[in-house]
Amino acid sequence: MEYQEIVKHIAPCGLNCRKCLAHVEGDIRRLSISLADSLGPNFGEYVGRLSAFTPALKNYDAFRELLEYFAKGSCRSCREDDCAFFACPVKDCVREKGVDFCFQCDRFPCEDPGLSERLTKR
Repeated sequence: MEYQEIVKHIAPCGLNCRKCLAHVEGDIRRLSISLADSLGPNFGEYVGRLSAFTPALKNYDAFRELLEYFAKGSCRSCREDDCAFFACPVKDCVREKGVDFCFQCDRFPCEDPGLSERLTKR
């Protein structure tokens, strides 16, 4: 993979944007669209009958709502000022430092990158 392709798909903090549930080019969006297409617009009409012998289908409406949310995709990436995690301080920091990724910064690793402990560990 070329460097520019890496920069496009990996966030400055190192998270893989393709795995993010909000990314417009992510796996979750792509697979959600595919699943919604496979179910088609009429599957919901059959759920009432099918749920009599498939109890999990009783929650189909909630599932479909979540599937449609995943299929939308709302984030282009923090590099394009369209980050779903708008409060993330990392995107501004790497711009100020003139680097593409945190690990390229002279101060890496930061004592306080401004992320949750869980994200910092990742």
